[in-house]
Amino acid sequence: MENFAALGVDQSFIKGLKEIKIETPTEIQKQVIPILLSKNTDLVGQAQTGTGKTAAFGLPLLQRLDPGKKAVQALVLCPTRELGQQVAKQFFKFTKYSDRIFTEAVYGGEKIERQIERLKRPTHIIVATPGRLIDLVKRKAVDLSNVTTVVLDEADEMLTMGFKKELDQILSFLSTAKNKWLFSATMPHGIRQIVNQHMAKNAHRIEISGRNVVNKNIEHQYLICEENDKLPILMQFLKAQKGNRGVIFCKTKAATQKLAKQLQAKNVAADGIHGDLLQKERDKVMRAFKNESLRLLVATDLAARGLDIEALAFVVHYQLPDKLEYYTHRSGRTARAGRDGISLALVTSPETKQLRFFEKNLGINFSQIRQYS
Repeated sequence: MENFAALGVDQSFIKGLKEIKIETPTEIQKQVIPILLSKNTDLVGQAQTGTGKTAAFGLPLLQRLDPGKKAVQALVLCPTRELGQQVAKQFFKFTKYSDRIFTEAVYGGEKIERQIERLKRPTHIIVATPGRLIDLVKRKAVDLSNVTTVVLDEADEMLTMGFKKELDQILSFLSTAKNKWLFSATMPHGIRQIVNQHMAKNAHRIEISGRNVVNKNIEHQYLICEENDKLPILMQFLKAQKGNRGVIFCKTKAATQKLAKQLQAKNVAADGIHGDLLQKERDKVMRAFKNESLRLLVATDLAARGLDIEALAFVVHYQLPDKLEYYTHRSGRTARAGRDGISLALVTSPETKQLRFFEKNLGINFSQIRQYS
């Protein structure tokens, strides 16, 4: 099962995958795709972010649609606008050489009237954040009566963001859907409740361990320093990177804002992205970063979900994340499409314990750097 054809994926999709340099299936794709292609079924997949889940559920979903039927046949729920946009963009790339399949992404932060207009066009798949979908259903702007497949992507994040009530509501009015597929990095109590209440007792359960999910082209480095030495060390690192671009991660909104301001004061082309920004401010920062007028993005973990950025040379963990999957997700921003990348953690002495935990559970090795010159 070393290629997509062996998993049962149609040649027209394989052609689209090759164009975006996806040629070898990841572990979750190998396990999930044949099951989802073979029959109507419920499935619970546990895997970290950055393991190729979008193609794992996206390819079977697209292949089983009827492009000739002008109705919404599938629904994908995502925690954030960025992730929703990324999923819709991936679907568009997968279907470049297949029959026309139309996907519409809907989310909060954009005028609902604009989205209602767009939904009047032929739409086969809706990718939505839970709150916005419920608003659209209440306004009778969307017809979900033909939906046969529902996907919950990053279900634990939707729970963290307080969407439990909305998820229960949506799954209740889609109780007749033949396929319910849930993907989550962790399985907290709230997710188990959703699975028990809304999914079949015999739902397939696939768990991919964290050990084979981190990209092999990433060099994991760490540098031990005091908290107040982090900024000068970061500046040395940036100087050594000679204009290369990257993302710097902080744990909190306050730390993100503070670091972005400090970098700007040192004439570094940087800006921050975090949950307190208005959607239009967030879009403005992302546009500036994508068109390369910004060299650095300072971000919180949640704000970085679903960021679709190519060709980044490095990520810096200015503050270490609490969760394994956040480390995977952060470091996965670099070394994309076959390139190499650096993932640098700036840590205090007590935090080296956490690095050992990451090494053990993710199957990676950190090399210690003494200084950047």
